[in-house]
Amino acid sequence: MKIPSLLFPLVLTLVSATALPVAAQQKLAPAQSTIGFVFKQMGVPMEGRFTKFDAQISFDAAKLASSSVAFTVDIASATLGNAEVDSELPKATWFNTAKFAQATFASSAFKSLGGGKYEVTGKLGIKGQSRDVVVPVTMTQAGPVTTATGVFPIKRLAFKIGENEWADTSMVADDVQVKFKLALSGVGKL
Repeated sequence: MKIPSLLFPLVLTLVSATALPVAAQQKLAPAQSTIGFVFKQMGVPMEGRFTKFDAQISFDAAKLASSSVAFTVDIASATLGNAEVDSELPKATWFNTAKFAQATFASSAFKSLGGGKYEVTGKLGIKGQSRDVVVPVTMTQAGPVTTATGVFPIKRLAFKIGENEWADTSMVADDVQVKFKLALSGVGKL
């Protein structure tokens, strides 16, 4: 009888160690995810995307206060699908990727709006500038995959994107819409 009672703490420790919280196992599937941006140049909508990004996610719909997301985007991966234009984006006037290689987002709060909709508040950092943003997110689940989608606005000049002659908003509008679709695994039931 003493052996089982002595093993109980060991078994409990092993079960606790192997039953990690679901959030610790959450992963972003970059190949099934997209991060894009839409802006107007001389009144014409232009669409671009980033091809390299990663995230550390800990999301629990029942414990929003302890949920978090930290996102990094390789700014040099920005593309508008035109080699000539794409060669301008890394330059100091635009993204200055030699000095600022990544954009970042770190959440500070999650708020449920019901029906799989959330607001995520956090800090967005681009080109050495940091701004508070509220990101609306809609989450859906299909089997083991949770998809998080959303669109939020930023002002490019607040992040010093397009300096000097490109600060003229009659050429390139100040308003930019950031769009995302993130495929996640390991997220618990919403």
